[in-house]
Amino acid sequence: MFWDYMVKQKQAKGQIGLFQLVMLGLGSLIGSGWLFGSWEAAKVAGPAAILSWIIGALVIGVIAYNYVELGTMFPESGGMSRFAQYSHGSLIGFIAAWANWVSLITLIPIEAVAAVQYMASWPWHWARFTDGFLAHGTITGSGLLVVFAFIIVFTLLNYWSVDLLTRFTSVISVFKIGVPLLTIVMLTLSGFHPGNYGSTWHAFMPYGSAPVFAATSVSGIIFSFNAFQTVINMGDEVAQPSKNIGRGIAISLLISGVLYILLQSTFITALPPAQLAAHGWHGIDFNSPFADLAMLLGLRWLSVLLYMDAFVSPFGTGVSFVASTGRALQAMAANNHIPRFVGRIDARYGTPRVAMVTNAVLSMVMVSVFRSWGTLASVISTATLIAYLTGPTTVVSLRKMAPHFHRPVTSGHLGLMAPLAFVLASLATYWAMWPTTIEVILVILLGFPFYLYFEWRSGWADTRKQVKGGAWLLTYLIFLSVVSLIGSREFNGLNWLPYPVDFLVIIGGALLFYSWGIHSHWESQYFAEARTLNERVHSDR
Repeated sequence: MFWDYMVKQKQAKGQIGLFQLVMLGLGSLIGSGWLFGSWEAAKVAGPAAILSWIIGALVIGVIAYNYVELGTMFPESGGMSRFAQYSHGSLIGFIAAWANWVSLITLIPIEAVAAVQYMASWPWHWARFTDGFLAHGTITGSGLLVVFAFIIVFTLLNYWSVDLLTRFTSVISVFKIGVPLLTIVMLTLSGFHPGNYGSTWHAFMPYGSAPVFAATSVSGIIFSFNAFQTVINMGDEVAQPSKNIGRGIAISLLISGVLYILLQSTFITALPPAQLAAHGWHGIDFNSPFADLAMLLGLRWLSVLLYMDAFVSPFGTGVSFVASTGRALQAMAANNHIPRFVGRIDARYGTPRVAMVTNAVLSMVMVSVFRSWGTLASVISTATLIAYLTGPTTVVSLRKMAPHFHRPVTSGHLGLMAPLAFVLASLATYWAMWPTTIEVILVILLGFPFYLYFEWRSGWADTRKQVKGGAWLLTYLIFLSVVSLIGSREFNGLNWLPYPVDFLVIIGGALLFYSWGIHSHWESQYFAEARTLNERVHSDR
């Protein structure tokens, strides 16, 4: 049965089937997050970090729920960068696309940084030259050259064809799932200390409840689950997108969610109690967390395998995200936000080659500025969440604007799930802490000269409507920045809004701005493009 299915997949030449789509999703989801996330989260929240993974999975799961309907209505390459423009015009479309692109372009170097950071801890005598790749948790100049080499290889594997990409990620994803599972089993057998969870509420949550929420954004948890959008961004190349996009997202998120939660629990229970008694959760200091833990427990062979996987896991994710990032930039070119030649599809290989090269160069610039895994993870999480604010408002607005559009998947309970997704994305943005919130928002605003230039080139068409359609999000970003500044000390604010009053303010503000957002839609020229694309979906059934 399995092989019959694979034969059918092969027959759909140039199309990505469900198995390949799930493998592509897992190849993106299981990257450097599993190598570092459990350690980072445990340092922030202690044993309660396991709750952080559950919260992070729920946040991304609810957000993804809103995008399934959009992804099946408009199965196109780089769709995550175009949906908001269909309902609210070019200004809000630009903000969403630019924020999403900033997060994606940061994902490429973070995977390379993860691989190089593990290399810097290689224990072998012949590998002593790698010691200089890392200093005080930051990539050095020599390490940066190796990061650049990884980025180039990631790009080249996408440069020639989608078929090469899917074959590569399907094989590598099997390895990426197997090694974490083996790690869970072996560390549990070698050092299982359930007492590390504590016997009291204080022991389980030693730093209080606020760090449990903060860990979802600052420890790379949101970042680890963010890759579900790889499935949506490959929409135009997916076989039977009306069925496979939703299934691909659900299956890959479920598998990765269970795996990440098990890894966090394993990390907590495998730590020697004596080390915790001496240093506490804040004092856990590893360069290569799971490999260092395996060495600590005498599993040298497992540490060698983990050092190998530190190549494989980030490698697969980096390769997958070169594809997503290229299509996101291609979509921005189609939206008239950047020069069209950047998004040109190569006629022979069907890939946006110029976009891929552009992203590779800018990824190198990004990692030259932000040289640590933790900093890059925070930037990615915040930028992504800002882009995700447009998904719930877009899907509900299109229900009002275009009830006649063909919807291969009609998400139920959208009246609850859309505002809930908006609230959760808002809270998770706040959890990233001041000043990360304002820094990422400023990076997004740096793209506005491009928007203004191309609006000027178009003769400022419908400028007043564009501003009206996007004013709610611009105002909301200011609101989030101010609340982050004056929020509780637990999230690096001035404590004018103590915890958990700050959460209540964010929730109340989110509901108000969500209401403003779903009443700001209008029919621009891009809505006509959406109609044409949706008609094609209907005719292809």
